[in-house]
Amino acid sequence: MKKLFLLLFLSTVGFAQNANRKYISHQLIENILEVKTSDGMYFLQFYNDKIIETTFVPKGEKFNPNSHAVVLKPDNNGFEFKQSTDYLEIKTTELEIQIVKAPFKISYYKKGELLLSEKLGYFKRKHEPLERVKGNIIYDSTEVIQFNINATEKLYGGGARVLGMDRRGNRLALYNRADYGYETRSELMNFTIPIVISSQKYMVHFDNAPIGYLDLDSKKENMLEYETISGRKTYQVIVGNTWEDLIYNYTELTGRQPLPPRWALGNFSSRFGYHSEAEARRTIQKFQDENIPVDAIILDLYWFGKELQGTMGNLEVYRDSFPTFEKMVDDFSKMGIKTIPITEPFILTTSKKWQEAVEKKILATDSIGNPFTYDFYFGNTGIIDIFKPIGKNWFWDIYKELANKGVSGVWGDLGEPEVLPAAANTFDGTADEVHNIYGHNWAKLVFEGYQNDFPTQRPFILMRSGYSGSQRYGMIPWSGDVNRTWGGLSGQVEISLQMGMQGLAYMHSDLGGFAGANLDDELYVRWLQYGVFNPIFRPHAQSDVASEPVFRSESAKSLAKQAIEMRYKLLHYNYNLAYQNSKSGIPLMRPLFFEEPENEALLTKSDGYLWGNDFLIYPILEAGQKTKEVYFPKGSTWIDFYYGTTYEGGTTHQIQTERSHIPTFIRKGSIVPLVGRIKNTEAFTKDKMEYHYYFDEKISDEKEFSFYFDDGKTPLNDNNGNFYFMHFEVEKEGKWLEIEIEKEIAENFTGTKEETVTLIVKNISKKPRKIKFKNTKGNMQYNEKLKYCTFTFVVSEKDVEIKIKL
Repeated sequence: MKKLFLLLFLSTVGFAQNANRKYISHQLIENILEVKTSDGMYFLQFYNDKIIETTFVPKGEKFNPNSHAVVLKPDNNGFEFKQSTDYLEIKTTELEIQIVKAPFKISYYKKGELLLSEKLGYFKRKHEPLERVKGNIIYDSTEVIQFNINATEKLYGGGARVLGMDRRGNRLALYNRADYGYETRSELMNFTIPIVISSQKYMVHFDNAPIGYLDLDSKKENMLEYETISGRKTYQVIVGNTWEDLIYNYTELTGRQPLPPRWALGNFSSRFGYHSEAEARRTIQKFQDENIPVDAIILDLYWFGKELQGTMGNLEVYRDSFPTFEKMVDDFSKMGIKTIPITEPFILTTSKKWQEAVEKKILATDSIGNPFTYDFYFGNTGIIDIFKPIGKNWFWDIYKELANKGVSGVWGDLGEPEVLPAAANTFDGTADEVHNIYGHNWAKLVFEGYQNDFPTQRPFILMRSGYSGSQRYGMIPWSGDVNRTWGGLSGQVEISLQMGMQGLAYMHSDLGGFAGANLDDELYVRWLQYGVFNPIFRPHAQSDVASEPVFRSESAKSLAKQAIEMRYKLLHYNYNLAYQNSKSGIPLMRPLFFEEPENEALLTKSDGYLWGNDFLIYPILEAGQKTKEVYFPKGSTWIDFYYGTTYEGGTTHQIQTERSHIPTFIRKGSIVPLVGRIKNTEAFTKDKMEYHYYFDEKISDEKEFSFYFDDGKTPLNDNNGNFYFMHFEVEKEGKWLEIEIEKEIAENFTGTKEETVTLIVKNISKKPRKIKFKNTKGNMQYNEKLKYCTFTFVVSEKDVEIKIKL
């Protein structure tokens, strides 16, 4: 049997390998398997039972242990090692790596299922540049790692693109670059992440910063390639038993997003841009006059200069336009409104800080050590070397001064970088070696600066470009300069779903679209209605058409106001999605195939998605759309959030659209906290909140729900103890519906331990025959017309139980 297995194994993996590569020897040293071949050395180690790292070091090179992405420490004690005259094998309960000695071959298995194998493995070849990056990736040859993959699997990843959910068949440039005014297809954008995600629930992360390419079987040869100009030949294979498990494992490897401040989930006032303090004040006053909630105002580049060109790099308040900047910030703060100024990493030679930047040697340099200067749209410039300690500290001092003026967040723009010629040099390498990690390290310096100098404040870091693991620095990414058209809107769901799977769960868009002078109220409203169910709600655009609802037509303003009020209604639900993401990496926006992993049709579907676990969302993506085809995932019954109509899972319906909202459905059996009307998140208190339970008469198993509460400001640290959970358990025993509520209070919690809770149980067809309260006193009212019960009762540290006889 062993011989038969070996014969079958060799025949399975024996195709398409590198016949020139010869196995020479191996050794197991400190739980790292070292395999010597004719052209170099392999090093294989486990991070845990679901993550294996493979590094190849070609002859003549030295091993580089430095990763910009990985933060997990290897725990590789729990694996088995086997060897024979023909093969080597290392395995855990989840992963198996088999190395055939002749012909040499490395293959990766998950519980006996072949995932992928090295085809030619590592080699060099002549560089064939993609048209989009011919002027950016200029090399004679590149280094390649090549794999065999399954013929039928769908492939995701590679960062932010608009290509369709299944990205197989594309060769993708790994060179962060803006795509101004993109619409229905964008092959190259601001985030190009070297990660491939398979529908077989595994990932391959190429742990190397320099620029290059990902080829997702563009030649239809069942082949995956990673191609780079230089650097590490290191990759991690990550597996998961579910989609949630896979993302948990990846974010365990590269870090998780810290919980953002609660105000970041509110509405932003933003445009390109507010030219003066007076204009900013008038805009905020307009929100107040119209009773439209708003939490923050973003100041574009006019805060440091009157002109669009020639002033970038001033990085100090332009007093001619913002004479009492600090008072303005303070006045806004007293209204519960945060101020966020834009910054860029470019210091123009015409800016006020140019001479200081030169003298302090904080800029990237040319080949002989002088500041490297070049022209781009905004003027003749140098770029801050954020990899150099003195450059990093100089830039942080700018942010520290702004924070001391009262600003509450950072907007980092043009961080691809927008333009960075290959001839520039930084402290950590050439421009092309650090290009894709510039935004990543920029976010890092801001995040670490806040940790050191403002440790009680959660930072808000809005950035346009990043890398694998940027989420751990609190980066809030957005999808760049999308066109203000229906075509621009159409790809936004795909971008956010893809990026959420790659760890960056706060990917969002300039609501309403950014580029172009297109005044289309229907498009604007539909985009904002979609934004209600986005991680960040931030209308933003070029100023030739207003992005703020207060400056739109009365009809558009009214509908936008409804959307914004709905956004605030969901504030605590959304805050709990953010908390879950900080603990598990699970994205706020989730593809429908998370719900039905075996449904092939859902693997490429992006016109609808799950918002958290409980909401099913279908944006309106076409002008004048009267009906929307909606597929309801299996395993649940779904309720129209606005009208109460129920739909069985596994069915498809044509839903009539409404001007006032997009098709929104809630999973039957869910408990959702909904907040009463507030002017912004500063006004949020738990006594303004109701828990809505959408009773499912088919309930069979006990259901559990937990909601997290804290001050919304202090960095999340389970050891500080200033938080609590509200837990609900729901089950049905015969004709009795039992709901148990427990308030789990942390040891050092400083708030009120007793609170009044309002619970609304919906879908109760008749007034309950009997009600029992345990460990509390309460009352119940029944709405005969709308068929729901309202319970009001007090919860403290004792478990409370409500029994409802149906």
